[in-house]
Amino acid sequence: MSEAPKAEPKLRDQAQPGLPLRALIPNAITMLALCSGATGVRFAISGEFDKAAAAIVIAALLDGIDGRVARLLRGTSRFGAELDSLSDVIAFGVAPALILYLWALEDLGRAGWVVALALAVCCALRLARFNTALDQEELPKKRLGFTTGVPAPAGAGMALMPLFWSLAHDGALDPDPHSRAIMVAAVTGITAFLMVSSLPGWGFKAVRIPRSARLFVLAAVGIFAAALAQAPWLTLFAIALIYTLAFPFATVRYNQLRKIELAERAGA
Repeated sequence: MSEAPKAEPKLRDQAQPGLPLRALIPNAITMLALCSGATGVRFAISGEFDKAAAAIVIAALLDGIDGRVARLLRGTSRFGAELDSLSDVIAFGVAPALILYLWALEDLGRAGWVVALALAVCCALRLARFNTALDQEELPKKRLGFTTGVPAPAGAGMALMPLFWSLAHDGALDPDPHSRAIMVAAVTGITAFLMVSSLPGWGFKAVRIPRSARLFVLAAVGIFAAALAQAPWLTLFAIALIYTLAFPFATVRYNQLRKIELAERAGA
């Protein structure tokens, strides 16, 4: 009697080792941000500082969407988080530092190079601290929607404020090279300090828009888009300046919310 044919083994629906395809899309966006930031250095070396600044802005835009794309595609991963931080160090730490050095800080000699290094180093330290807190949801600032210190993209924008201002006026309002270098060094040093500080900063979750103000916000977005199209460098300078001036108010607001939270816990 012949044996019955053996059934073909069923394929098991098991996750295959490796990175899923949906995770590659946000990681590709992250790599584009890194490449854009690095390309900014290339433009700075050739003296095209407008293109160098634009490259950093493009990197910031890409950095702002990669995480959202990852969550939308359910492609978040530890690999992506680590890659994002490494990209940020280059695009918002090393690249802006070199751009500012080649544009202005070089006139201060070794002191200018030290200031440029401070920006790159503080950006790296900030991101290292950020990575260690990825899995900690109980941090007070994180829980209340605030950042700890200035985020890397915002820090790059703050450091580049003098360059934005110069580009907005084609250098016509720039002081002499030495005075400009001192001003850039001061702005860069303050930015580096705020990156590694423990001061609370504004996060998206910390900003609450009343329902009655929705139309005004939409109108402001339209005005912003028009201003960005007509006067991009002046608009970017204004945004960076407003963020810088609003930073102290984040501390005030955080302390208020923290007191309310502690009072609610004490009364529970």
